[in-house]
Amino acid sequence: MNDFWTPLRRTTPARIGLGRAGNGVSTRALLEAGAAHALARDAVHRALDHAALVGELAALGAVHVASAAPDRATYLTRPDLGRRPDPDVPLPRSAGPVDLAVVLADGLSATAVHRHAVPLLRSLLAALPPGTTVGPPVVATQARVALGDHVGRALDAAMVLVLIGERPGLSSADSLGAYLTWSPRPGIADSARNCVSNIRPPHGLSYAAAARTLAGLMAGARELGTTGVRLKDLGPGRELGPGRELGPGRELGPGRELGG
Repeated sequence: MNDFWTPLRRTTPARIGLGRAGNGVSTRALLEAGAAHALARDAVHRALDHAALVGELAALGAVHVASAAPDRATYLTRPDLGRRPDPDVPLPRSAGPVDLAVVLADGLSATAVHRHAVPLLRSLLAALPPGTTVGPPVVATQARVALGDHVGRALDAAMVLVLIGERPGLSSADSLGAYLTWSPRPGIADSARNCVSNIRPPHGLSYAAAARTLAGLMAGARELGTTGVRLKDLGPGRELGPGRELGPGRELGPGRELGG
């Protein structure tokens, strides 16, 4: 039966206007919420099949690394260990400096990484300017975003991009985030990163749209020598800062900083 909430429900996966049964929600709504919660828990605890991902990216020279967290239970209770590499396993090295290092990290949803990381990476590589050098993809387990700083430094990369499973919600257990950091090094602040989130077609951002946004941010980062709070993407043709824009065929203009 149509009601006030019906057209609104078509615009969002959020649970709005739930029906009631007496003083509680309907049985259907209760069961759907329980199923969504189970999917979210599974996404958090699921182990990343790093061997399958390395095999899928073998042509690009992909390798596997692990964080200092020895298992999933430790990873969930000790975020600090997920930010550091396993001290007993050497990080990969490149033959020389590269423009970009890419890390595929399980984060809090291995489901998101399995579904979206490789297609997004392929779309991004096709969107990068000719001549862009990319290090071997690194598949990281029990990993937080900051682990990419160690990988980026080891590969002598100008930038590091971490594709990581985001914290699941009750409407999205497979959302992928992409974190871009200029001049990666251990100890860098989170404010020095740019994030593109909710990459999960068809319900979130598409691979093509995410790749265009990331390629634009990388172009801005190269121009300005920074990422984070000084680098903003507000969409094609919209101003990033006073007199400066980021987008195909547009100039950032004089000055080296974005924002006020």
